[in-house]
Amino acid sequence: MTQEIETKPVEATASVEPRKTRKVGTVLAALSVVIVLAVVAVAASGIRERKAAAETLVQAAQAGAVAQVSVVYPKLGGKTEELVLPANIQAFVEAPIYARTHGYLKRWYFDIGAHVQQGQLMAEIDTPEVDQQLAQSRADLKSVQANLELAHTTAVRWQNLLEKHAVSKQETDQAVSDFASKQAAVDASMANVRRLEQLQSYEKVYAPFDGVITARQTDVGALIDGDSSPRELFHLAAIEKLRVYVPVPEVSAAAVRTGEGVTLTSDQFPNEIFHGTLVRNSSAIDSQSRTLNVEVDVDNSTGRLLPGSYAFVHIRVNGTASGLEIPATTLLFRAQGLQVGVVRNGHAELVPITIGRDYGATVEITSGLQRRDAVIVSPSDSLIGGTPVQIEKAGQQ
Repeated sequence: MTQEIETKPVEATASVEPRKTRKVGTVLAALSVVIVLAVVAVAASGIRERKAAAETLVQAAQAGAVAQVSVVYPKLGGKTEELVLPANIQAFVEAPIYARTHGYLKRWYFDIGAHVQQGQLMAEIDTPEVDQQLAQSRADLKSVQANLELAHTTAVRWQNLLEKHAVSKQETDQAVSDFASKQAAVDASMANVRRLEQLQSYEKVYAPFDGVITARQTDVGALIDGDSSPRELFHLAAIEKLRVYVPVPEVSAAAVRTGEGVTLTSDQFPNEIFHGTLVRNSSAIDSQSRTLNVEVDVDNSTGRLLPGSYAFVHIRVNGTASGLEIPATTLLFRAQGLQVGVVRNGHAELVPITIGRDYGATVEITSGLQRRDAVIVSPSDSLIGGTPVQIEKAGQQ
């Protein structure tokens, strides 16, 4: 009995231990599977991230390899266009003032920037030599006039004697001829006196027209030589009205109409517009510049515009309604001729074009483009056909 009772608990203990062992092994196996799955999941996640990063890098590289371009679309030409051309402003009347006599400058009355009226005294010249020559010439005139009176008396006397047959016809003719000679001498002497009086009148320098003195080239005491080397004393310009000369391109010469109004702008006054009138043109194309010289008169009663300055003249000309216009910055000058870059199907294509009128900032295209073409702005000189491009910004011209 005692042995049997002791044997039963031993068998129960041995039966429980294998169960615990099996349970622990199952847990460990499950844990291992979980760990393996976690490792696989981490590895898969890393692979996906690397693949996504690689794809992103490839896309970025591909995007960086495609050139970004800005484009504009051609616009239809209007019935009228504005031609903006550079121009030179000149005084309406401008003249250098010279001396016509000899001497020394005695005094001057106006300096640069002074406004003078026509006939106003500008300077005086001291001419002692001319004064002496005039005095001598007047004395010579009196002498020949006295000789003329004597010759006249003699000729009359001889003619009276000839009627009485007291003298010969030859002697009378000699007396009459001497009178005519003395008359010629008096005329010559009087002409010389008038010449010297005219030179003496040049002692005073007067303004020939209303204007402003733009230069003074002399001073008190300066030697004045009116013949061999005339010296400019003043430079006078009338600026109440200005002449503006504009070179119009040959292609737009036919659009110039005398009497039409134009506008002017100047860098000196960026926010102001001045008005003028197209008064005349040269009626000939300059063979060197291929331009038509046009004159525009501008009222300058305020005196703000200055002669010699630079301006832009805006002329309205008739355009071609069926033509297209694009900016001049889109043009490519190649050996094959004039071309533009056009974006088609994600690639750049070089298209030959023909230009009509040149408006400066824009040009008229008569063939080669359509309204829907996306034209590349400021294309690179190295641009070739078939280059992949991407439109950065599309705008309607």
